[in-house]
Order: sequence, then C-alpha cells, then structure tokens
Amino acid sequence: MSASPKLEGKIVLVTGAAKRIGREIALRLASEGARVALHYGESREEAERTAAECGGAELFQADLESVPQIRRLFEQVRQRCGGLDGLVNNAARFTRFNVLEIEENDWDYVHSVNLKATFFCCQSAARMMQPGGRIVNISSLGGLRPWAEHVHYCASKAGVIMLTKALSKALAPGITVNTVAPGVIPFGESDERIEAMVRATPMQRAGKGSEIADAVVYFLTCPDFITGQLLAVTGGLEHR
Repeated sequence: MSASPKLEGKIVLVTGAAKRIGREIALRLASEGARVALHYGESREEAERTAAECGGAELFQADLESVPQIRRLFEQVRQRCGGLDGLVNNAARFTRFNVLEIEENDWDYVHSVNLKATFFCCQSAARMMQPGGRIVNISSLGGLRPWAEHVHYCASKAGVIMLTKALSKALAPGITVNTVAPGVIPFGESDERIEAMVRATPMQRAGKGSEIADAVVYFLTCPDFITGQLLAVTGGLEHR
C-alpha cells in the first residue's frame, strides 16, 4: 500500500498498540507513512514485535491507570518524537460480571482505563497539539447496546462516546475529536456468545481489525469539518 500524503510523516500515538485492534491500527498507520508511537502497558514482547513490523516504531510504556504516568508518557513522546499530530485512544479493559456481584475495584479496574485514561490522554494530547491535531477514541458496540453481564463496560464505552462529543466542542476549532465503535472483531477466539453475535449481524460475518484501522485512518485524514462523530463498524449489529 502506498503512503497517504495526508499521513506521511505525521506523528501519531496509539495506546494499547501491542496486539489485537491496536496492533492493526499501528500497522496500517505505518503503511500510510505515519511516524507511529506505540504505547503498551505490560505486553512488551508483543509491543516489540509490532514496533518492528512498523519499521522500528518508538515504544512507550505506561500504566494508564495513573494520571502521572499518562503525563510522563506524553512528555516522553514530545521529547523523543518532537511533537504530536494525532492520538488514537485504543487501550481498554473488558470483563464480565453479574451486576449484583460487581465490587468497587471491579468497576474502577474498567473505568480507570476505558474512560478516565481516555480523558487524560485527550487532555495531554490537546496540550501538545496546539494549534491543531486529530484525536480518535475507540469506543464499542457495548457503548451503543446494553449487555447485561457487562454493565460496567457498557457504561464506560457509552461515556467515551459522550466524552468525544463534548471534547469536540471544547477543543474546536483546532482539534477534531471523533470515535470509532467496533462490533464483533475476533482474533482467533470463538465461543457461543461470539457465534451468536455474528449470526445476529446483518452482514452475516464478524468484522476485521483492518476495518477498524480503515475507520481510524478516515478520521485522521478527513476534512476538519467532521468532528464529534461516531462511526460504528459493526456490520449493522447496533440496529438489531
């Protein structure tokens, strides 16, 4: 794939980039000519492989539960990369609980990364991006449809969607903020729940990580009149 002139040389940080959707996004951005900065939490070995596949991308480790570590992460990106043109907030946690059994630490485990860290990464990026830049937050089908055993996760991802809308106003006109909501995107795993969701998907198949990357590239390169928007990459499942 030839490099995109709109992304050539642009510095883009992807959080949670070691594997799965984050890896797909990082590889696509590198193929488009972007200078990709890869964040990881604990998966160093996978992150190193992804960085190598991206042509030697810069690696940055941080625990996104910690706001001081988030701020350190962005300062390191500034020092090592020289600035920031785009941010993809992909890092997330996903767990399943009976709603009557969720404890405070279970709630915080998900929300500290899925919602709180997304905000503070956006804030840190915006401080670096003046006068302009692009932010893409990865939300989820779970932010659009209620899942009984994922109440805490659904709340966090619905929060990302509204956070995106509010930030698109707060950071205008220089910075665009949009969100991509993936549907069922398996990476080799399968169980009855996944198979049932695929059967319910109007397009009659699961999605691919590359399709999420396509949506991210769109928001990183589209006209800046497009901001505060949600792109659901679900095969139509959010309408079922």
